[in-house]
Amino acid sequence: MSSPEKRTFWYTMARGVTLLLTHTVFPTRWHIPSDLSIQGPAIIVSNHRHWLDPLLIGVKVRGYEIRFLGKKELVQTKVGKWLLTALHMIVVDRHNSDLKAMRACVQTIREGHILSIFPEGTRCKGEAMAHLETGSSLIALRCKVPVYPVLIDRPCKLFRRVNVYFGHALSLDDLFEGPTDNQAAEEMTRRIREGVLSLGPKG
Repeated sequence: MSSPEKRTFWYTMARGVTLLLTHTVFPTRWHIPSDLSIQGPAIIVSNHRHWLDPLLIGVKVRGYEIRFLGKKELVQTKVGKWLLTALHMIVVDRHNSDLKAMRACVQTIREGHILSIFPEGTRCKGEAMAHLETGSSLIALRCKVPVYPVLIDRPCKLFRRVNVYFGHALSLDDLFEGPTDNQAAEEMTRRIREGVLSLGPKG
């Protein structure tokens, strides 16, 4: 495992603003197992409800500044490109096979960072994890690092509580030891879906 990374100014600022928002207008409760410690290199997979989701996850990952995938439409303005680059966003073209983004994700993990991916590919207002892109599965199979599921129960709205559930790393050793093919990617996608959906209140 790599050592925790040096903090950058803008990410630290964004983390502070997020904590302020989640303790005031966007009340948030995090549910994290007491024995869970996420260290890089690793992948976090989550459903996607709101634009604030990357930082709802990032504020509770101690010692690391997560990198996350974001659609290219978010960086079409100079301000958007500057800000999201400062927050370590990896730009992806959702409508095409984006090999450049794939290589950037693999390189990010090999450098010891934590990569956050939303396999749904976009914000989803309906059933969580109903449709998943295969990119996250292929990255995980190629990099063979721990994959941690996170479930966000609802989109952020003023003064309505959001619950964010973190889970232990998925059991993937058998897939990492086998061939990286379509069958493995499909099984990885299934386990990612089930891992995320298994979180939340029990009973």
